[in-house]
Amino acid sequence: MKQRKVPLRKCVACQEMMPKRELIRVVKTPEDDILIDLKGKKSGRGAYLCGKVSCFKLAKKSKALDRALKHAVSADIYDQLEQDFIRVEDEFLTSKEEESEDES
Repeated sequence: MKQRKVPLRKCVACQEMMPKRELIRVVKTPEDDILIDLKGKKSGRGAYLCGKVSCFKLAKKSKALDRALKHAVSADIYDQLEQDFIRVEDEFLTSKEEESEDES
């Protein structure tokens, strides 16, 4: 059976290359909304972050999302994303564990 190619993406904070499914996508929609896209299906420009809060804080400090999304991200949007990121982190880690169990 032919091995499937696993798409890789780079975390905008720590610059580590990882499989796309192991990263959380932050997307700037065509309506200029910036939000977290767990499914990776929303249209718009995306940036990827590791599932760690430390990576999000590094991205906030270095304004990595501003550069990756090619759009100025205000402090209140960063704060909202941080709250969403913390809430979504558990859900993301749970889904990642389920995928690894399915592959076993």
